[in-house]
Amino acid sequence: MCGAALGISGALMQSVTRNPIADPSILGVNTGAALFVVCGISFLNISTAGQYIWLALAGAIITAIFVFGIGSMGSGGATPLKLVLAGAATSAALSSLVMAIMIPRSNVMDQFRFWQVGSVGSGNWSTISTFLPFLIVGVLIALFTAPALNALALGDEVATGLGVRTGTLRLIAAFGGVLLCGATTALAGPIGFIGLLATHLIRLMIGPDLRYVIPMSALSGAIILTISDISGRLLGSPGELEVGVVTAFIGAPILILLTMKAKMRSL
Repeated sequence: MCGAALGISGALMQSVTRNPIADPSILGVNTGAALFVVCGISFLNISTAGQYIWLALAGAIITAIFVFGIGSMGSGGATPLKLVLAGAATSAALSSLVMAIMIPRSNVMDQFRFWQVGSVGSGNWSTISTFLPFLIVGVLIALFTAPALNALALGDEVATGLGVRTGTLRLIAAFGGVLLCGATTALAGPIGFIGLLATHLIRLMIGPDLRYVIPMSALSGAIILTISDISGRLLGSPGELEVGVVTAFIGAPILILLTMKAKMRSL
């Protein structure tokens, strides 16, 4: 479920920003969720996924609003390049805050460290039942907005001419993406690059139509995350290499290649 949620979240964020390399980890959403979780561990003594989820969602939503606000400043509005730069700068700043809070508190660091690298091995039916409603709402938002997001891919002026309220559409779709990302981060930690990898793979296979890209990105994300988890268990034997480490190892070079090829063009 985590892989499916991240795949859909990546598809939504790429469509909303019209940025081919948009991903929750790249736009700083994961880091915002992580900051709120570490604050909850440090100051509120929270320790369960059910408690993490609300803080992670709050952090993800606030960070997304902040990044979009910064990226919208100046002429041209929220261009893909400005959004990525704003996300990278915000992520770096929030990561520094996370470390500043954790370093003086060794007990918090121990609790946070395993969660931070991303793992799907600690899930149980209790945490899954907490996560499931957020997944359902996020999926429904994604499927509902897919036809209008197809129009948005043609440009704001064309979409407006077709009767799409672009501002409202971006707000709803972005909320769906952040909801999926925040819930997944609370459950399994900030697992990066799944949304980027899953969505690009599906676009290469079936084209850009989001009515099909969104459900297939869910399937692709689930498969990629499962393969990454199995690979981490095999490569780290007799221990375990956390899935967040594996996806970062695979996703980082692919991100570099996509950045070089895409040249920040719209989807």
